[in-house]
Amino acid sequence: MLDSQTPLIKIRGLKQHFPVRGKKGLFVKANDGIDLDIFPGETFGLVGESGCGKSTLGRVLLQLYHPTAGTAIYYGRTLDETAPSYVEETLKHLPRLFESWKSGGPKSQSAYMEMVPLLGGLLVSDNIEEAQTLALARHEASKKKAKALEQLREAQMSESAARIKEAEAKVSKSDKDTQEAEASLEDLRKKLETHKDFQTHEKLRETGISLEKLKYSEMRKLRRDLQLIFQDPYSSLNPRMTVGQIISEGIKTHKLYGQNDERQQEYIFKVMEDCGLSNYMIHRYPHQFSGGQRQRIGIARSVAVKPKFIVCDEAVSALDVSIQSQILNLLQELKEKENLTYLFISHDLSVIKYVSDRIGVMYLGNIVELSKAEDLFRNPIHPYTEALLSAIPTTDLDKKEAIILEGDIPSPINPPKGCKFHTRCRYCEDICKEAEPEYLEYEPGHFAACHVRMRGHVQEKA
Repeated sequence: MLDSQTPLIKIRGLKQHFPVRGKKGLFVKANDGIDLDIFPGETFGLVGESGCGKSTLGRVLLQLYHPTAGTAIYYGRTLDETAPSYVEETLKHLPRLFESWKSGGPKSQSAYMEMVPLLGGLLVSDNIEEAQTLALARHEASKKKAKALEQLREAQMSESAARIKEAEAKVSKSDKDTQEAEASLEDLRKKLETHKDFQTHEKLRETGISLEKLKYSEMRKLRRDLQLIFQDPYSSLNPRMTVGQIISEGIKTHKLYGQNDERQQEYIFKVMEDCGLSNYMIHRYPHQFSGGQRQRIGIARSVAVKPKFIVCDEAVSALDVSIQSQILNLLQELKEKENLTYLFISHDLSVIKYVSDRIGVMYLGNIVELSKAEDLFRNPIHPYTEALLSAIPTTDLDKKEAIILEGDIPSPINPPKGCKFHTRCRYCEDICKEAEPEYLEYEPGHFAACHVRMRGHVQEKA
């Protein structure tokens, strides 16, 4: 169980560039260096104009697109539970990577960034082979533990007491071996912790899983944890499958129940009921449902595999307003009941305000402002956020006039120099056209990137 200070997903320097067909060297910069933490149990709202890269970010997190650069680290499972192959591959090449780092050559930084998440402070050791041997032993123990846990899960599905007992014994032994291997590594860390650079490296050691380094088969296993609710409730459902088949597909893939297990249908009925679908609908096809009911089927399909994180990609934008409120309330109920974490992508600020704990505002591939929902609406800092909020329809007669953004969104292939928003910003100054603004904290938990507002903030403090 993660504490409230540990993110469920940590994103650093994430980039997703798509090559332009027929034009060598040109790329659509859909995501252009994103840093973001999403915490367990929260709904993180992501808002911005169409084409700014919101949906791309969600798909990169789920590894439906492989990122061009950067990392997305998932803390919902440990390395012991998964024992990903990239750990072993890195450790086997450790002496070569260590030498490349120490040489200070052009590949020095990339070699360091491969090693430090796995070894941390152990990189100060004069005997890197010793650290390699102990870390490999630790990984081998983790592989056995991961396999034993999988066998235990299969045994529990079979409900065979003998198989469960045998699998539990294997898990117990592998757990003991893993602890012993970890103890050996800890002993080495204690010997090295007085080194002046130990803590510098140790702060970069990661216990989470680097999603972008996983093989296809390894990522498939994690799809149970990381799910997606699609925007279009019509095209996202297979018209040749019944509701029961659609919901059970993920259950069968991830082997939540054994073959021909009677409990599976009972579970499907429960999921349908939780999502506002009656049991008698189980044999119906998608074309026999309304838009709102189809979206409920899509939600049921996602929550049926008991995920920890769900990307809601414009999950209500294709629905009538009255149906939107029902679906939003359903998502809130499921979040509380199942302890889910959402990345809620939308261009509708009214919806985002209703569902989100924190909100990120995206413009041309970058997050330009991030804060708690109430702080963003009370005190928008970035001019782009200010313009978006002014465009929300309201019956308030005292509301200020909407801020009209002149011009079109610049090309993501060749974005403007300096602040990407300066071509449409009414506060634009010379510095905005030359230098990219820093992403800074203006008040606790409230971040933004704007030269003009930052100068005003500094003057206020003075």
